[in-house]
Amino acid sequence: MARETKTPQQKIIGRFGGLTRLARILSETTGKRLAPSTVQGWYQRGRISQNWQQAVLEAGRSLVPPLAAGDFFTPRAPRADNSPSASAGPAFENLGALGGSGTIPESPGDAVLEAVANPNPGADYLVRFTCPEFTSLCPVTGQPDFAHLVIDYVPEALIVESKSLKLFLASWRNHAAFHEDCTTAVAARLVEAAGPKWLRIGGYWYPRGGIPIDVFYQTGEAPEGVWIPGQGVAPYRGRG
Repeated sequence: MARETKTPQQKIIGRFGGLTRLARILSETTGKRLAPSTVQGWYQRGRISQNWQQAVLEAGRSLVPPLAAGDFFTPRAPRADNSPSASAGPAFENLGALGGSGTIPESPGDAVLEAVANPNPGADYLVRFTCPEFTSLCPVTGQPDFAHLVIDYVPEALIVESKSLKLFLASWRNHAAFHEDCTTAVAARLVEAAGPKWLRIGGYWYPRGGIPIDVFYQTGEAPEGVWIPGQGVAPYRGRG
């Protein structure tokens, strides 16, 4: 009979001594109650919830050997020809968006933001995403709103997978919310998915009713010594 193959994240649960013990450890270290049945669901799906991966990683620092961010993922084996193009860059079998159909989710709630292991966890560095054609709907009139988003973050254990981010941002095109809600909600989802050391977002919205609205948010003070360029988006001046 074929031997069952466990996913990397099922193996992580096993390293903590099982479902109940991991649930207890996470409840104690985070101050949030986590039921063993929730961990059982992770095990059955073969994947730990992204909301809890950072907490699992922190708790796993005390294991021997310590848990590392790369333990959450399985690198895809290179092709047999060993050509440079076959083995260049990390690819992970548990990613759904990258290499997928590219279908835009119906709403932000349906979109899945994915993250992968930080390839350089020993250094603080800045990642910038720019979305110059973000769209959503006014929640009162239903008319389209347009924005230029600039997202900066300093990774911790994970980095955001950009294909899933593209689909997530596109999913807002039929979502009705005010500028302030859209901008801060995008930031909140990124923080939830990747648990960065620091994140900021600039939402530069095009005028409606003659008034441009810019929305700015950050999670706190940036790590010392990180190069953080200005976002480079000029204040709206119209044609004057």
